[in-house]
Parts: sequence; C-alpha cells; structure tokens
Amino acid sequence: MKKITAFLLTLVMVFAMAGCGEQKDAAKDNEAAAGETIKVGAIFNLTGAQASLDGPSLNGFKLAAKEINAKGGVLGKQIEVISIDGKTDQTSATNAALKLAEEDKVVAMAGFSDSNYALAAGPTAQEAGIPFITTGATLPSLPEQVGDYFFLAPFGDDAQAYAAADYAVEKLGSKTAYILKDTAMDFTMNLAAYFEERFKKYNGEDAILLEDTFKTNDQDYSAQINRLKAMKTKPELLFISSGPSDCGIIVKQVREAGIDIPIISGDGFDTPLLIELGGEGANVDTYFATHTCLTNEKELVKNFVTAYQEEYSREPENGFAALGYDTMYLIADAIERANSEDPTAIRDAIAETQGFEAVTGTISYEPGNRVPKKSVSVLKVEDGKFAFVEEVTP
Repeated sequence: MKKITAFLLTLVMVFAMAGCGEQKDAAKDNEAAAGETIKVGAIFNLTGAQASLDGPSLNGFKLAAKEINAKGGVLGKQIEVISIDGKTDQTSATNAALKLAEEDKVVAMAGFSDSNYALAAGPTAQEAGIPFITTGATLPSLPEQVGDYFFLAPFGDDAQAYAAADYAVEKLGSKTAYILKDTAMDFTMNLAAYFEERFKKYNGEDAILLEDTFKTNDQDYSAQINRLKAMKTKPELLFISSGPSDCGIIVKQVREAGIDIPIISGDGFDTPLLIELGGEGANVDTYFATHTCLTNEKELVKNFVTAYQEEYSREPENGFAALGYDTMYLIADAIERANSEDPTAIRDAIAETQGFEAVTGTISYEPGNRVPKKSVSVLKVEDGKFAFVEEVTP
C-alpha cells in the first residue's frame, strides 16, 4: 500500500511539473505575442462637450492605423491602438496618460482637440519620456509649457485667428467688430486675443467696439445679445470665440434676435453641431477658419474622404477627423525613420519631420519649434453644409 501511495505521489509531482512547464511556455508565448505589436496610445474625449471633435478624430486615427497595418505595419509589426476616453475631464485625461505609460507601455501617445486636456495629459507623457502629439489642440505655447516630447499636428491658434481676421478685413470689408468669448477655456481666450491683435493691426485700436463674455454651456445668451442690439454704433463683424458645444446655440439665438451681421470664428465651429443646433441661422453669413476643407479636390483629401466613408458608412464629420488620420501617419513615419520602438528615438524623428504631406497640409517642424506652419482653410455654411471659401497661409 505504501508503494502504491509513493507511486501515485510521484505521478502527481510529474504532472504538476509538466503543468508548470506548460504554464511557463504559455507565458513565454504571451510575451512573444505582446512583442509582435507596436502599441500607440490614443486619448480622446468621446463623451462630454468635446465629443463632436474628438470622436471623428479618433475614427481618423484608427482608420490610418488600419491602412498602415494592411500594408504590412511598421518595422514588420502591426500597430496596436490603445484608446481611452478622456471624458472631457482633466483628471480622467491625466489618469489615461498614466495608464498608457505605466501599464500599457506605449511608444507614443496622441489625442485631444482642446488645450485644457492636452495640458492635463501632456506632462505625464513628458515625465515618462513618451512623445505626445496633440491631434487638434492649437494653443501655440503648449510645447513650451509641457516639454520637448510634446508636439502639435495642427497649426497654432495664432495662425487661424490671423487667417480669420485677414479674411474679415480683406474679403468681407470689416472695419469694426464685436467679440464674444468663452472665459472657461484657454483655447477661446487665446483665439480671441490673437484675433483682436490682428484686427486692430488693420483697423486701429478702436476697431473692437465691444467685448463680451460667457462660460461653456451657458445656454441662454439673451443678456449678451441685448447688449449687442443696444449699441449705438453697430459693428460690421461678430467674432464668436466658442467651443463646439456652444457655437450652434449662440448662432441660432443671435439670428433669431434679428441680427444678420457676418459671424466668423475658428475651428471650434468646425463641428456638425454648428448646423444641427444653429438651424437656418447658421446659413446666414457664418464663416470659420479650420484645418482643411473635405470637399477639396486634392488627391490626398479625396482618398481620405473615400476611405472614411467606406470604413464608417458616412462622410468625415469635420477637419478633426483628418487631423487624427494625419497624426497616426505622422507617428508611423517617425517610427519608420527612427528604425526603433524607443520613445526617445521616435521623439527625435518627429522633431526632424520635414515636408510630410498630409490631408491637412504639409507638416514640417523647424529646429526648436514643435508647432508646424500650415495653411488655414476658411469655410462658410451654405445650405446646411460646409463650403470651401479659400486657403491662406498667414
């Protein structure tokens, strides 16, 4: 009996050791599988006030990754996009960047269409030594505030505000203006400041007849509209510096109040919400500066629009979809040129980018400057759609 017991114990030990060996082999296989992809982090605000910009941007980002993988990937590996919803919340944005850096071990990060959230996540990526390219945040001082691992894929607020002012003066003939700005966002405050600077350069210090303010999601703009209507000297232009969640509501209420003065803004107006919430009022002399016109006849633009339609069964919602698409290709190009998955090497390759042809324009970074100089498209709302007006480089 003792011999049988001893024999059984031996068998148990043998199978247990075999099981351990299988587990170790499985662990090695998992490690090998993990090394077969290049992980890229994507933090976009898919819920909340920024969703109408960030949702299309993430779609463009993922579409580019799919195309790159279909062509063989990068350095012989597939790109794995790890996406986290920033929830239009700065704490969530910071936590997302922390997870991507510490748990997911991504080699690069991208995301956001607003500077507040880029400023929340960027320092975490900087501290971890991981390059971060913002797909749509346009505050030109962001790279200086965050550090040398941070880049913009779009132009800065100065470029689009100057383009809006140039168009207002040169094409609309505006000599005086009213400014309405959201004080809750860095983007809207800076955009208004740059516009004012440029507009005054053309028309003098007295060119801005009135400045008024509001805060994100105020909903009721009757007080501001009443002050505007009460002005003895009416401005020839309204510059409305708002984010995507407010622009349509403001335009609708302004037009319903019987005010038909031309309205111009920046890329915060580049959202389906302008037309959906603005209604017929949006069709009345409403212009904005943004990153590209998706009805452009350029081959890169046409190919992107076709691919997006095939992937998502709808046209790209705005220029932010194209920015997400361009950013993924920009990261892949840097990895390829660096011939490495090392984040620092990728950072260096991004900084050396010259003449990168993208849907939203040519991307080049001058030495020490991580904001590209790009052209700006001016669009107008016509018959419930965005129509191209002109392309300028301020």
